[in-house]
Amino acid sequence: MKRSDLTEKILDIKREKGWSWSYICEEIGGMSPVLVVGALIGEHKLVKPLAKKAATLFGLSAVEEAMLNEVPMRGQSTPMPPTDPLIYRLYELVMVNGPAMKLLIEEEFGDGIMSAIDFNMEIEREANPKGDRVKLGMSGKFLPFKYYGNEQGIPDYGFKES
Repeated sequence: MKRSDLTEKILDIKREKGWSWSYICEEIGGMSPVLVVGALIGEHKLVKPLAKKAATLFGLSAVEEAMLNEVPMRGQSTPMPPTDPLIYRLYELVMVNGPAMKLLIEEEFGDGIMSAIDFNMEIEREANPKGDRVKLGMSGKFLPFKYYGNEQGIPDYGFKES
């Protein structure tokens, strides 16, 4: 069985049972809903206790449970550029605003990147009389670049200089 086959099986069971993602995430628990759903569709892994809960919930075999605990090959389910309108708009948001965000982050923190591994994300519904809004909150650890081969007196890392 390929991981994509397991994803389809999980989605089929979800449809057959009429479950919402929020119900599934409540039953499995233990992590952000973004990570739980991401794991069920093959973009993340579930730690063993959560893989066991998911396997019980979905009636999966021991092999399928083990697959949920394997580190996946991430990002293969979405073509680049994305074709799904919602994912494309997120991609567009980063493509259009990313350069300015990069400059502002570097000015505040220094020479480095924002981690997408040591990362938190929240998705909320924000009521608005003109139509409800999607509120995304993202927080990633700042990882400074390491200046290797540096001479005495040259900083080791790209933290903001005074």
